[in-house]
Amino acid sequence: MSNRILFNKKDLLKPENMILLYARGAFPMADESGEINWYVPEIRTIIPLDRFNIPRSLKKFMQSSNFEFKFDSATLEVVNYCATREHTWISAELLESYKGLYQLGHLHSVEVYQSRELVGGLYGVTYRGAFFGESMFSKVSQASKCALVKLIERLREKGFVLLDTQYQTEHLMMFGAEEIPFHEFADLLLMAYKKNVTFV
Repeated sequence: MSNRILFNKKDLLKPENMILLYARGAFPMADESGEINWYVPEIRTIIPLDRFNIPRSLKKFMQSSNFEFKFDSATLEVVNYCATREHTWISAELLESYKGLYQLGHLHSVEVYQSRELVGGLYGVTYRGAFFGESMFSKVSQASKCALVKLIERLREKGFVLLDTQYQTEHLMMFGAEEIPFHEFADLLLMAYKKNVTFV
């Protein structure tokens, strides 16, 4: 009896299949050659939406800054900015696939404007009560951190359960990011999928 192939490499980047993989806790990254692989780390990083931290200095900065914040006003532009770094896992093929997720309503962003110019932001993929954070960028100091604050506020306001950030960084530790084993992450996924919420 022959093995049945459910997906080939091209199928994995179809938006309807991508969201199924995200829903199972996987996420895509392209390597230096451009080949895209899906990852399910045994240790996952989240920012708990019920016990996050906003640094005092950042709160003070946001009170006096002239930043303007928007949601989903320039999502694909944010993705493009995130992909223009010297070293990036967002390949041209992934950029195209994100467009499909955007059209299905699963790709969302936070934008930071200064004097009407887009100076920072972040984007991620949503499935029911889960937000899978992907990447962020800053053209001016503090912009991406402020975008993360606004993301957390939006997710709490809308009733989301999970903010997945994939891997731990010093940047995320400031916000109370925690590393948890995948079985705990899977439990959070199940809780999130019981929520019928929207980002916008």
